[in-house]
Amino acid sequence: MQPWTRPQDSPIRSLAALFVAWKTLLLLLAVCSPGLGYDTSTSLFYTESKQAIQLPLVLRYLVGKLTRWDGIYFVQSSRRGYLFEQEWAFGWGFTRVIALCSQVLRKCGVANYVGVEGLVAICIAHLSHLLSVLAVFDLTRALFFNYSVTIAFKAAAFHIISPAGLFLSSPYAESSCALLSFAGCLLFTKSIVHGGPKTGTHDLLVVLAGICFGIATTFRSNGILNGLLLLEEAFRTLLALRDGIQFGVMRRLLATGLGGMCVGAGFLIPQYIAYSEYCEGTDTDVRPWCQRFIPSIYTFVQDYYWNCGFLRYWTVSNLPLFLLATPMFYILTKSGSWALSFKLSQRQEKTDKGQPNEEGRAAQQVLQNLAFTQLALVALTLSTAHVQIITRISSAFPVWLWYGAIASQDGKNTLVGGFVRFMVIYALVQGGLYASFLPPA
Repeated sequence: MQPWTRPQDSPIRSLAALFVAWKTLLLLLAVCSPGLGYDTSTSLFYTESKQAIQLPLVLRYLVGKLTRWDGIYFVQSSRRGYLFEQEWAFGWGFTRVIALCSQVLRKCGVANYVGVEGLVAICIAHLSHLLSVLAVFDLTRALFFNYSVTIAFKAAAFHIISPAGLFLSSPYAESSCALLSFAGCLLFTKSIVHGGPKTGTHDLLVVLAGICFGIATTFRSNGILNGLLLLEEAFRTLLALRDGIQFGVMRRLLATGLGGMCVGAGFLIPQYIAYSEYCEGTDTDVRPWCQRFIPSIYTFVQDYYWNCGFLRYWTVSNLPLFLLATPMFYILTKSGSWALSFKLSQRQEKTDKGQPNEEGRAAQQVLQNLAFTQLALVALTLSTAHVQIITRISSAFPVWLWYGAIASQDGKNTLVGGFVRFMVIYALVQGGLYASFLPPA
């Protein structure tokens, strides 16, 4: 009973128990959801050939329930590559990982089942979500190092019951992007907050953080916002050169530069692959995006096929979707504003003169940068994207988790309790609709 009665005494075990319980509830909800909905794409995909080897009935049913909406694009693209132009809107990195894992299974003697890519993607999503929960816990402990372990436990628990709900269990890139984003933030925090004078090891952590952010960007394009951490560190390092050129400063600048290049590569490499396929050595008409100053297939597809653009989603018919997204926009905005003014360094260890030490100031820098990044996500999503996706893409941003955890400790239980109820209800309703192939998804 300890994981339930005193979770702070065994936080990892308690988080694992909560994770299993929540995932079990969502999967039962998906399995019990009625009908095919108004779209039969999944059923057609998994019965494409009578001669093909089918998954066992139970697995086929479960995979069919979870492979809905955009999940069909991810699974199909991982199986036969990117065939249609609009498919490039869906994370190239995630589909390649699914394809690689499926190939490994076949080489290990597993039969070439129809739909095995969907099963692999679901397993990746679950594993990534579990690891991202543990990453949130470790990141919170690293950044709020003078706080109770209860703060880290609550933040990780909030990430488990995220309003992203079944999207973190399905063939979607959200959970993988969250894991890579949190892992990168953890590496960066360890490079800047802990360990005294910066060494080559600290600078290596910055490069590794950039690699994590870059891979996250190949999974979801919003992962590129993580690069703001490295950009700010690069500017701070450049300012340090005013005191003279030092080897340690130059090494740090090189590390942030390499990390930043890794983040940029995460966005550019898939664009280059698409450009080579559609714009070079073809006898057909050149696609219009090929001739743009910055020939990005991703931005073209979002514009041309999904009608994403500045205030394009602001129509009367979309008002219900704005209302559905309002609670998440509110908590993201409020928590971002809170973090920008929150005096984290005053709660951390201080020097003999009563001033926040270097580690406290560094932790404050990371928190404020992540808050600005979260607010940037709010502004971009609200003005240029389909606003309802904020409930799932917010799962890769940790500031609102920390706000909820600390607010509950500071006596603001009414606000936090209300938001927790919203997350649970929203995730359950959304999960039932998603598995039935009904909006909103």
